[in-house]
Amino acid sequence: MGRRNRHQKNQRDRNGNTRDRDGSGWGAGYSEIIKENKLFEQYYREQKIVPEGEFEHFMETLREPLPATFRITGYKSHAKEILHCLKKYFKEVQDIEIDGQKIEAPQALSWYPDELAWHTNMSRKIIRKSPLLEKFHQFLVSETESGNISRQEAVSMIPPLLLKIEPHHKILDMCAAPGSKTAQLIEMLHSDMDVPFPEGFVIANDVDNKRCYLLVHQAKRLNSPCIMVINHDASNIPRFQVDCDGKKDILFYDRILCDVPCSGDGTMRKNIDVWKKWTTSNSLQLHGLQLRIAVRGVEQLAVGGRMVYSTCSLNPVEDEAVIASLLEKSEGALELADASADLPGLKWMPGITSWKVMTRTGEWYSDWSEVPVSRHTQIRPTMFPPTDREKLKEMKLERCMRILPHHQNTGGFFVAVLVKKAAMPWNRRYPKVEELKRPCLTADLPHAEEDAGSADLESASVDPELGECPQEATSGKDGVCGPPPSKKMKLFGFKEDPFVFLAEDDPVFAPIQNFYNLSPSFPKPCVLTRTHEGKKRHLYMVSKELRNVLLNNSERMKVINTGVKVWSRNNDGEQFGCAFRLAQEGIYTLFPYIGARIVNVSVEDIKVLLTQENPYLNKLEKMGSIVLRYQPDQHMPQCPIELCGWRGKTSIRAFVPRNERLHYLRMVGVEVFQSKQGKGPEPAVEGEPVAAVPEDSGEMEVDGGEEEKVAETDTPSHGGKFNCKK
Repeated sequence: MGRRNRHQKNQRDRNGNTRDRDGSGWGAGYSEIIKENKLFEQYYREQKIVPEGEFEHFMETLREPLPATFRITGYKSHAKEILHCLKKYFKEVQDIEIDGQKIEAPQALSWYPDELAWHTNMSRKIIRKSPLLEKFHQFLVSETESGNISRQEAVSMIPPLLLKIEPHHKILDMCAAPGSKTAQLIEMLHSDMDVPFPEGFVIANDVDNKRCYLLVHQAKRLNSPCIMVINHDASNIPRFQVDCDGKKDILFYDRILCDVPCSGDGTMRKNIDVWKKWTTSNSLQLHGLQLRIAVRGVEQLAVGGRMVYSTCSLNPVEDEAVIASLLEKSEGALELADASADLPGLKWMPGITSWKVMTRTGEWYSDWSEVPVSRHTQIRPTMFPPTDREKLKEMKLERCMRILPHHQNTGGFFVAVLVKKAAMPWNRRYPKVEELKRPCLTADLPHAEEDAGSADLESASVDPELGECPQEATSGKDGVCGPPPSKKMKLFGFKEDPFVFLAEDDPVFAPIQNFYNLSPSFPKPCVLTRTHEGKKRHLYMVSKELRNVLLNNSERMKVINTGVKVWSRNNDGEQFGCAFRLAQEGIYTLFPYIGARIVNVSVEDIKVLLTQENPYLNKLEKMGSIVLRYQPDQHMPQCPIELCGWRGKTSIRAFVPRNERLHYLRMVGVEVFQSKQGKGPEPAVEGEPVAAVPEDSGEMEVDGGEEEKVAETDTPSHGGKFNCKK
């Protein structure tokens, strides 16, 4: 959702006391903050966004801690198994009383499909600190790390659902960090797990270079070859080019998420410092930026495409005012979609059509004509409702959705769904292509002259820096209604390694092809590495369409990360025929193309493989990298499992990261629990053995260009901290 300025997690107040943001207590320092702000109450009483008679309930709810919410990764075949595990934990925590508070069993969010999102009255602090909930907390942590669960605020889950993502959609997330919504978009893109490369992709952008790496961390948990993270100012994202039938075309997106930076007063329940810092000046300062970002978004949206604009602010200056201005400047090219039936069970208030603007000192203005000249630098005409009542009616602002905290015990939120009916007015001046066919990666355009996507790029004089056609100054006096001015792209932050695609005849492919018996349909052109020189340590894969974007825009965009790792160098494998072993994170992308090196295993085999470092399993004659596959049978789980392994001289080893080991053990019915330091291990159920989970994940990363080394001995590793009960 919209982001606010963030400080370090733990800070010290003037007296030197640590201020911890954990949960409902918020630490000793935050207890000094009184949850009162008279200006806030005065402002929202006057704006009338809360139904009559509900304002006190609204304020009382804002003072209560926000419930913990989390979401199961729905596209993965393990979703049902995760849900089964969750419900088992829910029974254990039901009716527990902690610090005088009765813990209620988590409940599914009524409006989220397929019981994949849940909320509980347990605060983060209680979940983390209570010994009674320690197992549940460890489950949430490890499953989150392995990408099977995302802890995310309930209202933050709404925008991706309203985008109505399909696997072939090209998606842009304009202000993506820290990435919880981006993860949702990736999930929806991969709705069919049997398709390793969906036709669509997600390009996730953020202006903050450091926060881009938070975004990378979130995206990498999902192991998708269809995600790219870039670093640009959202209000001036360059137009990207793509190849289409040997010609250059402009990339337009089918879906755009425009979750803009905002004042964040809808987050008061979790960001308690908003209470004392809230003023109207925050929204007045952000309005122009929000509108510029929204304008840039609809410019890059394909005709027929869908853009969701959202904020975690309740302020109409950041919400309806931006939408109204956008609709007015579009001259009918945009339409507010009616999303009232899209999320049955979600309670929301319709957008308002009348609001006022208030200064920091409490002065009110109902119309731009009332604003004195001395205030013109702080207050802009686009902050007010349209004065033409007929035009205002045609906008249908009541289709906007404002979620109030007291209606379903959530945070506050605003969301509007826009559909693009035609090109934006300032994009209709480009030359016409004589023979216009369906543009690749764009939507069908009713008239060739209506958008830059239908223009001959050579005749339109593409700017080499931005990849877009020069634009005339069409903005009005407020300077925010037209397209943003062209700027030379500024590169800043850490310099990333290059993305180097391998040629189809690259010598690295021959041994890999033979060793794994890769299918002829394997997309060799989509394999890349991150170095021009020396040995290739890791090989990654991206989808065909992302490859198209990368190859055509390397000079006009800053890519932070893309692709999923599928192979890692291991020179010990050369004696067996291949110096590259399989990487677990890319196994679901790669597996459909592998025709050899597959070993079918049972549930009991998986338990041994994941709890012993080098178990003796005499099942395979050929040594080297293998795939260990479990096919559903009468046992649990009822979903396939593919693990990367290594066959040594006398043993088989699973190359699975620690957090994923815990996940797969749960999938096969092994309960995993890590005692806290200083406490003894949890005893096993009588008559059942205890197995130690190895600490070594098998995924060793070696710096300095050295290759990975695989243990070939049968010597067991040092004992892990985990105890497992079957």
